[in-house]
Amino acid sequence: MQDRLRAHVSALVGERHPVSSPAQLAQAGQYLADRFKGLGLAVADHAFDAYGRTFRNVIATIPGTDAALPPLLIAAHYDTVPGSPGADDNASGLAVMLEAARSLVDRPLACPVRFIGFCLEEDNLRGSRAYAEQLRATHQPILGMIALECVGYARHEEGSQGKPPGLPVAVPTTGDFLGMIGNETAAPLVAALAQAATGLAPVLTHVPLLVPGRGEQLPDARRSDHAAFWDQDYPAVMLTDTANFRNPHYHQPTDVIATLDFHFMARVAEALAAAISDLAMRPRCPDGGRSGVPAP
Repeated sequence: MQDRLRAHVSALVGERHPVSSPAQLAQAGQYLADRFKGLGLAVADHAFDAYGRTFRNVIATIPGTDAALPPLLIAAHYDTVPGSPGADDNASGLAVMLEAARSLVDRPLACPVRFIGFCLEEDNLRGSRAYAEQLRATHQPILGMIALECVGYARHEEGSQGKPPGLPVAVPTTGDFLGMIGNETAAPLVAALAQAATGLAPVLTHVPLLVPGRGEQLPDARRSDHAAFWDQDYPAVMLTDTANFRNPHYHQPTDVIATLDFHFMARVAEALAAAISDLAMRPRCPDGGRSGVPAP
């Protein structure tokens, strides 16, 4: 798996920005579509407008065996900030998403699983906001959403991990764990992810956190596409290596492939696939029913 993860990151790494590098941004979206099609998945675009142009979120679906069940969404953004090649942010998340899809494509899953490459996350979550708002406006339920945001950087030295101000849980001071940040209605998602990661311990340690409301009291908990779903009252979780609280290359020209830990990434992909399999085979909805969200 590590070789495939490295190949994905190698193909994606490079500035991917709508203004400074639009061609590379489009190529990244096409890479995702091509890899999903290569797995035999149906691929669709969700279009939205920005900068006077049309951009796309790339969506691939593993169909479920129970058509009455809402889908589980797995997502990672494919754009970067200007000037950064974005190896950790967020080619790492895209690579892990692709490998999780590969692991699950031949398994019989009860509910559908949608894998989504969101565009323009770095610009106020434009792509995920457009998608989540459309889901809410059309009263579409989901089982939940899991966002992969910087999942490729790990450090094993004492003192290599920081934490945001106001964080209500203890955090290890060694930067080799996976953060799991969800809203309160996403407790079943966090529990499944934590159980899967525990199965890989001590290789993959994790720190779970449930935030009240929409994370307003902890702004650093809102820094990815999951927040667009929190704002529409959907259950959502962010998986993260904690970005700048561990990685000095975050949003820098030095965010290159040589800084990544592919062993760590492989364990994240394995835990994610195990959690998806558990959730998709035994759907547990936050409201106790099958809707995935409270009734509109």
